[in-house]
Amino acid sequence: MTSFGPQIIAALIVGLLLGLAAKYTGSTAEEPNGLGEALSIIGSSYVSLLKTAVIPLIFFAVVASIANLAKVTNAARRAWQTLLWFAITALVSVIIGMVLGVVFRPGANTGQAAPEDYTGKTGDWLGFLTGLVPSNFLGLGASTRMDDGVASTSVSFNVLQILVIAIAVGVAALKVGKAAEPFLNFSASILAIIQKVLWWIIRIAPIGTVGLIGNAVATYGWDTIGALGKFTLAIYVG
Repeated sequence: MTSFGPQIIAALIVGLLLGLAAKYTGSTAEEPNGLGEALSIIGSSYVSLLKTAVIPLIFFAVVASIANLAKVTNAARRAWQTLLWFAITALVSVIIGMVLGVVFRPGANTGQAAPEDYTGKTGDWLGFLTGLVPSNFLGLGASTRMDDGVASTSVSFNVLQILVIAIAVGVAALKVGKAAEPFLNFSASILAIIQKVLWWIIRIAPIGTVGLIGNAVATYGWDTIGALGKFTLAIYVG
């Protein structure tokens, strides 16, 4: 069987060709033809599968990891060392990203205008800190918008809130002790199952890649996708 890397590269090429075919047979973002609609459905369905698996993966992985700290000597010291290492590597990553953004300017010449209300920054530290406080147990959030007089509501998960919830549950389970062992064993079993399901989703990534790349090319055209190639280059350099 062909290894995973060549499968992804082949999927990129196939997606590009199908996207161009859809574009030059009249497919548009507002009125996609049959091929364009198929590419859009494949791409969006794959992203939905990833979103479905990621949320429970994060929750049970954090709970299981905290539970495993009880089996490690000097757990508190190791936890602080891990947090310090994470902070240092995150700082280095941010600096690299800022430098590459200034050098490559990947958003330039894409033909996409900035939103009218864009001020150069989004959010602040106070908003970030208050956003960590869970509004409900699942970290769910909902937003409603009007589109041509029609109201539509979308539901999303706040990953940071899920992390806070998972950490609280994991620490509480450790404090409870023996009574929480069935829950921790259950969490470990669920994590193993989710990891297997996620691996199946990853294995069909070439199919999702065909849909995502094909839909992008069919929607935005080759000129815009070519300009966004700088963004891809900046990522690989980083």
